[in-house]
Amino acid sequence: MRFVLLAIVGIGLMSGAALAGGDAVKGENVFKKCVACHAIADKTNKVGPHLVGLVGRAVATVEGYAYSNSMKEYAAAGAVWDEAALLAFLENPKAIVTKSKMAFPGLKKEEEREDLIAFLKVKGVAGLSSIDELSSTADSAPVSSGLVLPK
Repeated sequence: MRFVLLAIVGIGLMSGAALAGGDAVKGENVFKKCVACHAIADKTNKVGPHLVGLVGRAVATVEGYAYSNSMKEYAAAGAVWDEAALLAFLENPKAIVTKSKMAFPGLKKEEEREDLIAFLKVKGVAGLSSIDELSSTADSAPVSSGLVLPK
């Protein structure tokens, strides 16, 4: 009985892990506000650095991108683009890094920020050409929540 309960909890965690805290499908629409300056499909830098693998990455570490001095200073403090840092930065970038090159004023709605982060997590890790591919790859590619079930 204990194994069955652990298995049910594990399956629940694995199915919701990629989209926790936001809706990646809605986030793809929010990303349309970012696409003029940032790439997510490949590691091409544009006006801003590419966003492949952004969530969990150390700040200002994209190779070949010329970051502002203030972004480099922010990074020197050990900053990482985790969900909390992204929520704050995406709300008002200039409040976090005052002299950043990013001219975007921010996303005021928390739901939009959460959806965008969910999209970045899925897209940046999976390397999908669109979020529609998520459902087709979900059946063939297992998702791990890090939970280890007893044998």
